[in-house]
Order: sequence, then structure tokens, then C-alpha cells
Amino acid sequence: MATYVLVPGFWLGAWAWQEVAAGLRAAGHQVHPVTLSGVAERAHLAGPDVDLETHTSDIVRLVEEADLRDVVLVGHSGGAMPVQQAAERIPDRLSRVVYLDSGPLPDGMAQFDTHPPEEQERLRELIGDGHLLPPPAWDPAEDPANLAGLDDELLDLLRTRATGQPLRTATDRVHVGGGRPVPTALIVCTFPVEMVREMVAQGNPFFAGLAGAELHSLPTGHWPMLSEPKSLTELLDRIGRQTAPVG
Repeated sequence: MATYVLVPGFWLGAWAWQEVAAGLRAAGHQVHPVTLSGVAERAHLAGPDVDLETHTSDIVRLVEEADLRDVVLVGHSGGAMPVQQAAERIPDRLSRVVYLDSGPLPDGMAQFDTHPPEEQERLRELIGDGHLLPPPAWDPAEDPANLAGLDDELLDLLRTRATGQPLRTATDRVHVGGGRPVPTALIVCTFPVEMVREMVAQGNPFFAGLAGAELHSLPTGHWPMLSEPKSLTELLDRIGRQTAPVG
């Protein structure tokens, strides 16, 4: 069976993986859902010095201190950036990296850079002098595509449990040096997998890190661990069984 480390996206903690983690464990896998520093039950650590390096170290330290091997390292949304950096530091401990409705950024780019200038300005006004990126309103009228599949109960759960995201995890630039590659898979939810194939073939820099990746489609909103936990569990189970050591 496989060993999974599940890294959530912005504003969420290990709690978001609860149903997926339970399903993977029921299938016989070892599962380690992660809460990164400064978020969810670790929100008390959210000082201005919590940055992308902090979150990268969180992942590396978990894998090394638990002496995990042949890990399927899953990064959802903004969790992709520390996962991307961690994969370069501990490639010998990983069997596969799975990007969930996310992907590796080009070296030297920050998540904040992916927003158009007007959105960056809006966010900076919202943040002011603070050091936290506040969660969204979780309003399906404003964001129907990303919130697809979430009923009122799940939306209320997000509104209740989501916490501010340490700002520097979004504004710090990714630094990757072309270390030993780890087999990669991508699960796309909110955009067509055919688009990814086309962008990879065209050499688009945003998709260069997915060249040769195994591509999967799971049509739903941007939080599939909540909107489609059973389907996501089954897909991760299949990916893990492909890479799990024999015996």
C-alpha cells in the first residue's frame, strides 16, 4: 500500500482532508494530512515571519522525522508551491508528486504574480498593513466555478473553519533548481485537461513543469476534497497503487 502526505491549499488545515484520508486508510494506505504553520489549529503561529520556506520545511520535516518512504505527496491549490520546493529536497523519499487543481510554478514566480494587476491591487488594499491573506467570502454567486459542488452545509463549514493565510506564502517566489525529477501527476477540476495537454505541447512556461506528467480529470469545483471526496479518494487510490512498493 502507499503512503500519502496531503497538503491543503490556502486557508485550510488537515481537517479538509478528513473524508479523503478516512477513505484512503480504509483502502489500506498510510495517510498524513498536513496543517501548515499559521493556519487552522496552528493559526496562533501566523506571525509575519511565516513564509513559503516555513511551509516547505513543514513538509520536509514531517516526511523526514516520520521516516516516510515512497511517499505520494499531494499538493492542493496554493499547497503546490511548498510541495514543489519540498520535492526538490527529498526526491529519494517520494514515489510521486500529485498536483490537485494546481501545478508547479516557474522558478522565480510567486502565487501573487498569477493574479492580474487589478486583483493584486484589490488584495493589497484588503490586507493593508497586515500579514494575513483573508479567506474569500465563499459566495457561490461571486465564484460559481470554484465553489461548484459545495452545498450550504459545506459552504458554512468553510466560512467557519477557514483562517487567514500567512501572506508571505503567497508573495514569496518559488525557488527550484532543477533537481532530480520525481514522477508527477495532475488532477484538474476547474479547467479542461485537454487545455493542459495543449499548453504543455506549446511549451507554455506555466505548464513546463508538467511535461511528461500523468493527467487526470475530476470535473468539480476547486475544493474536490469537499465537493467530490469519494471520487477523489478513488483517483488517489489508483495513483497510489501504481507507485506503491511491492510486498
